[in-house]
Amino acid sequence: MKPMQEIESWLALGLVDGLGGESMRRLLRAFSTPAEIFSANITALERVVKRKVAYNIVQGVDQKRIAATLKWLEEPANSIITLADRDYPSLLLNIPDPPPLLYFKGRRELLNSHALAVVGSRNATPQGLANAEAFAEAASNAGLCIASGMASGVDAAAHRGGLRGSAASIAVVGTGLDIVYPAGNRQLAHELAEKGALISEFPLGTPAIGSNFPRRNRIISGMSRGCLVVEAALRSGSLITARQALEQGREVFAVPGSIHSPLSKGCHALIKEGAKLVESADDILCEFGYRLMQSATLDADGPEGEESVLLAHLGHDITNIDTLCVRSGLTVEMVSAMLLAFELDGVVASLPGGRYQRLR
Repeated sequence: MKPMQEIESWLALGLVDGLGGESMRRLLRAFSTPAEIFSANITALERVVKRKVAYNIVQGVDQKRIAATLKWLEEPANSIITLADRDYPSLLLNIPDPPPLLYFKGRRELLNSHALAVVGSRNATPQGLANAEAFAEAASNAGLCIASGMASGVDAAAHRGGLRGSAASIAVVGTGLDIVYPAGNRQLAHELAEKGALISEFPLGTPAIGSNFPRRNRIISGMSRGCLVVEAALRSGSLITARQALEQGREVFAVPGSIHSPLSKGCHALIKEGAKLVESADDILCEFGYRLMQSATLDADGPEGEESVLLAHLGHDITNIDTLCVRSGLTVEMVSAMLLAFELDGVVASLPGGRYQRLR
């Protein structure tokens, strides 16, 4: 563990106003340690960074913020990870913009575990959520820690699946670690802190700022061996993560969907660009030489008779009762009763507007 004085100098460096990651790395190359940076005069600093930033370094930072973070670090699960640490995630060192300082909560041994990023829409369909959870659980049971961004929708489902598996899950967030965003994921955040981990490059107290979320995506993909996109619209933040993964030399996988669904357009675009189409977790695991330890199947044994006829006509596209009656030749009463039974069994999801979608 670092001496407290060294921790304070790293924290102070991370809090210098206007000092970004690239400038921080240049300073570290020039002066070796944060303590040496703060000992340098403004003339020496100006040879490396802009005058305003050099002035801010000489002026020092708000000691109250450092004190608040030191108080936060008294919790056993909380720590900071720097470029000088041996357990800094090795894959992150190879990306173009590795964060010099990471705030961490949870199981530190997960930092260098083999990971799979699983990302997708915040407004995912029931099928998308089921897919994300099943893929993540299977990959986790095979030994891949699941990395995602703790957003609503696919991210949250992926974390849940990863935590159910043996390799757990890591959330890379776009706020300070003392803030849970979105607030609805508070229970999930507690589970991640206890069984997995949460990471942020942003200081404590950093609120949910839109520009921070695309930035954190490079860490999600950078820590992972590959990136799976489950559902994504064409202008989705998940596609940013996928393209960053490609730039970082990672494998990219995409789950196909209905040609009529806007949430499948992004995945189909990735597949056209060379992402690997996957239909099961085994498609991903084989790519990395893993074996499916506990199969999480997305299919179920189909019912017989009229029920199987209805499911065949329902398919996996979203539709309504009237359309199903025309396709199947069954009465409204029969279709309604069967859909209710399917919904109770988790085979079909009821969507707004009297529409339905098959889940498996």
